[in-house]
Amino acid sequence: MAARWRFRPRVSELGPALEPFELLTRGVLGAAQRPILLDSAAGDPCRVSVIGFDPLPQAFDARRGIAGGRESLATLERAGGDDVPGPFHGGFLGAFAYDLGVAGERPTRVAPEPWNFPLAIGGLYVDFVVRDHAARRTWLVLGDQPGDGRPDVPARRREFEARLASSSLAREPHSVAPLGTLQRVTSSHEHQRRIEAARAEIAAGEYYQANLAHRFTCSCALQPPVLYERLRSVNPAPYMGLAWWGRERDQQAVLSASPELLLEFDGTLARTRPIKGTARRSPDAGEDRALGLALLASSKDRAELAMIVDLERNDLGRVAEPGAVSVEGFPTLASYARVHHTSADVVARVRPGVDAFEVLAALFPGGSVTGAPKLAAMAAIARLEGEGRGFYCGSLGFVDTRGNAAFNILIRTLLWRPGELSFRVGGGITWPSDARAEDRETLDKAAGLIDALS
Repeated sequence: MAARWRFRPRVSELGPALEPFELLTRGVLGAAQRPILLDSAAGDPCRVSVIGFDPLPQAFDARRGIAGGRESLATLERAGGDDVPGPFHGGFLGAFAYDLGVAGERPTRVAPEPWNFPLAIGGLYVDFVVRDHAARRTWLVLGDQPGDGRPDVPARRREFEARLASSSLAREPHSVAPLGTLQRVTSSHEHQRRIEAARAEIAAGEYYQANLAHRFTCSCALQPPVLYERLRSVNPAPYMGLAWWGRERDQQAVLSASPELLLEFDGTLARTRPIKGTARRSPDAGEDRALGLALLASSKDRAELAMIVDLERNDLGRVAEPGAVSVEGFPTLASYARVHHTSADVVARVRPGVDAFEVLAALFPGGSVTGAPKLAAMAAIARLEGEGRGFYCGSLGFVDTRGNAAFNILIRTLLWRPGELSFRVGGGITWPSDARAEDRETLDKAAGLIDALS
């Protein structure tokens, strides 16, 4: 397909202390500008944050899911311009819902997601702000003459900087708006019953592991930027993000404090980092270390991680050169603000001619949030949970004009609509699983989200 949009990035440096998420909290960017934030709030292993805004008017067919993102990006071409700092050089930013299913397979039959959110959101972004957290430097990148009829770059830069300056003067502390009582949609008893049903199906040989989740809801008078700022301060993570779109009562948002990487791709090497196993953190250093070491020593959690690593090896093997898939750091203890996890990296050298969207489609949805085998586990999840997941366990990220990509897995994720929010928490179920312990584990995972809302 011939490129319709040609752009030259123009880069200028902003104030050294500016964080991209502050463009939301200060009111510089709102839902009408369809901001998408990829935020490395916890630093390592990701150290750069990006927020895109005002996407090009090129249509993105959300019904086509990942294929729609690929078709949209094919209409964008870079034509010179300034060197762009950071991993994203202009291109597709967006999120894909778990309910899109596995590419090339018959979709799993599932009831609708309760809030009827779209299956995908996103677009082509050539205007964005980049933050290098290690260097403490921030840049504004604007696409020069992309062919969309907007004012030229100097005019847009002046407008942006004026809005930023006025917002910094006008900003006031956020009021603490009340939140309604948090409601657990699926009771502890029912969730444990579903776990036992999954164990029975596993014993019958239908699958080896399934990730079962349940949902909380809450009335909420807060706007997404305020919620996100709370979430970021209480539960920072390396692959956080926010997508906010719509007008007035039709606004919707996805806010994520994800610690999990689905895909990092540089055009040659693809990396995924599945997480399995969870232990709470302790404020006592000795107890906290013991909890982490016990998780590493857990044969059950090691077996769960091994199953998912094997699944991811197979997924990446579909797009890799023969014999070019390897595993690194099995298992590694990954410690975050509220919980410990175990993880491992699966790395593949991708065949020539395979693009980032094809690699994403091979991995999507992430095996750590489905189970194994993937299709059988997803069918069990749909049957036992009884409703669609929407963006929960989907992915948020980018593919840029160079073909580079990065996507998280949307766990620790809030869905917001005016006056209300919801979130889900879950865990991997295997034959040795104890239903009460698994239910408690989901509450450990929910603790950071609950504290951010309190």
